[in-house]
Amino acid sequence: MAAKASLKVKAKGKGSKGSPSSSSSKYELFKDWTNWSLKKAKVATHYGFIPLIIVLGMKSDPNTHLFQLLSPV
Repeated sequence: MAAKASLKVKAKGKGSKGSPSSSSSKYELFKDWTNWSLKKAKVATHYGFIPLIIVLGMKSDPNTHLFQLLSPV
């Protein structure tokens, strides 16, 4: 039980998120926002890349059908 109390004191000692006016908290906020947006962009790219290629292929000059795009021949 004493170990938990000492851990709580150490966690309160950091205090980087307690004061919004310090430059380190602005940096942490910017870092968190950047990480969040990059994770969302990664997911959007992961799930949107192949459908984008299919749509672009269907709108190309020789009009192709979906079956022709997906067939290996």
